[in-house]
Amino acid sequence: MQTKTLKWILPFVALTIGIAGSKGINALAAEPDAKAHVDSRPIVEIETVSALDHQVVINSYGEVKPFESTQLSVQVSGEVIEWHSNFVSGGIVARGDVLMRIEKDNYEAAVLQAEAELSRAQASLIEESALADVAADEAKRFPNRKHTDLFLRKPQVLSAKAGVKSAKAALKRAQRDLDNCEVKAPYDALVISRDVGVGQFVSTGSPVATLNNVEFAEIIIPIAGFDSAFLPERVTGIAATIKQSGLNGFTRHASIHRDLGVVDSDTRMVNLVVRVEDPYGLETRQPEVRFGSYVQVSFGGKTLNKIYRLPQDLVNNQTVWLLNADNELEPREVKVIREEGAYFYVSAGLNDNEKIVMTVPEYPQKGMAVKVAGADSSQHDTTEKL
Repeated sequence: MQTKTLKWILPFVALTIGIAGSKGINALAAEPDAKAHVDSRPIVEIETVSALDHQVVINSYGEVKPFESTQLSVQVSGEVIEWHSNFVSGGIVARGDVLMRIEKDNYEAAVLQAEAELSRAQASLIEESALADVAADEAKRFPNRKHTDLFLRKPQVLSAKAGVKSAKAALKRAQRDLDNCEVKAPYDALVISRDVGVGQFVSTGSPVATLNNVEFAEIIIPIAGFDSAFLPERVTGIAATIKQSGLNGFTRHASIHRDLGVVDSDTRMVNLVVRVEDPYGLETRQPEVRFGSYVQVSFGGKTLNKIYRLPQDLVNNQTVWLLNADNELEPREVKVIREEGAYFYVSAGLNDNEKIVMTVPEYPQKGMAVKVAGADSSQHDTTEKL
């Protein structure tokens, strides 16, 4: 009896379990359809581009050199009796400072002698002029006689006048030699070397020192071909900035003084001369720009109108990626005309208010659908402009 009952119950239980299992499988199979659709589009950030005007900044490097360097010589002979305390290597002297003195007794005597000769010549001229006046009166009393220039003492007067001029010239030379016993600085200068000492006898023309002018310094900077196209038509007078980095770095104002006017045959570059006033800060109290320093020079070039500035990592093989109206990627070829720092400057290929992709997917494709980070399609126009 139990066996018969089991035969009826077991098929029923199996059928019930099968039906329940089928419903469970169908429910599980239908569950994904009930879930929300997953957006698998890459997320990108965009910015709206806008044209701007940009003045090119040109950078170059050069060595600071003195505006002029002088091999100082003496103009008279004699014994050195004194020199300036700053007249040593590395010393700074001002324009007009007496650097050294030469014993002047002989030259003072020469001045006195020249003054005596001038007095004698002037006395002779007075005498001859008086005799000429007497001769002229004599000629008036006897107008019918023939009176020569010699009778009228004209040659004697001319000779006396010439004597006065000669004596004045001799006095001027003697006074000049006396003045040259004091050797003065021709300009504010850095003393590079001094080759004379107290008690030393120097001869006319002997070199005694080397001086570098510290009123101005000059820097010759090469301008590469890709920069020369952006030079203004007239470079003279353009403001420049010189800079040196490091622990003792500095920044100073300068100006472009001139173009050397030739193209270097070795580098094919043009060279400009930058001038710095008061490089050692004697008058302006600015940081020193020492001769021999290697510095960076920056100045403004031409102004580029209606161009676009893009970070360099957005431009690959002259191509950028834009977002079109359908939120799809679109490649665009652009023309890069200038590179400065971390940016490219683009002159063609873009239009105002176009949306450039700032975070390009790893494998971008034309027409790839993307999603804009942090904004829906209605907010795209409010993104920050480049």
